[in-house]
Amino acid sequence: MSSNLYADHYNQKIDYVFKIVLIGDSAVGKSQLLARFARNEFSLDSKATIGVEFQTKTLLVDNKTVKAQIWDTAGQERYRAVTSAYYRGAVGAMLVYDLTKRQSFDHMARWLEELRGHADKNIVIMLIANKCDLGSLRAVPVEDAQEFAERENLFFMETSALQSTNVEGAFMTILTEIYKIISKNTLVAAPGADYGKSQSLKGTRIIVPGQDSDSGGNSGGCCMSS
Repeated sequence: MSSNLYADHYNQKIDYVFKIVLIGDSAVGKSQLLARFARNEFSLDSKATIGVEFQTKTLLVDNKTVKAQIWDTAGQERYRAVTSAYYRGAVGAMLVYDLTKRQSFDHMARWLEELRGHADKNIVIMLIANKCDLGSLRAVPVEDAQEFAERENLFFMETSALQSTNVEGAFMTILTEIYKIISKNTLVAAPGADYGKSQSLKGTRIIVPGQDSDSGGNSGGCCMSS
């Protein structure tokens, strides 16, 4: 992605604040995805997230200054008491699994059910297969993930936080889709307010558009739905 996507937040007012939540099992790479997107960092000795944390990044979407507020929580069961507050006001969600761990993918249905039980019914959801740099250890075929995403009307993308493959593309895709919905007044988002309140949105099948040359390529066995 080109540098003009990033807003100089010292000089520009914030037009929108979009809250995005990361959910999925522990150790699938949620915190690494967030660190790669927000700070372009990756730590080989990353520790498990305790409780909840969030980071922000300000960028441009259709010449509007958008602050992405991205929330990350531990995947362990004992922290699931945070769910109500965690999901409140979210207008986007990333369901993250480790493509080398079949169980983390099999749990996606449960995470999706929990998300839809707590979040706005019009929330934009993306399924993320992380660690696609470990393609030789793949335990979840691309077709399985694409079928699940199509059935549940989700975006789908494979990423590598380690190699930075498709990470920025994934976040920009979900932010752009949220903006399209917000700009049509089907959700309401405002700086410092509740980030999303539903009005009306037709249920439509959402498919990630074809890969462009700036999104990191498909190296390492990573893919996007088309």
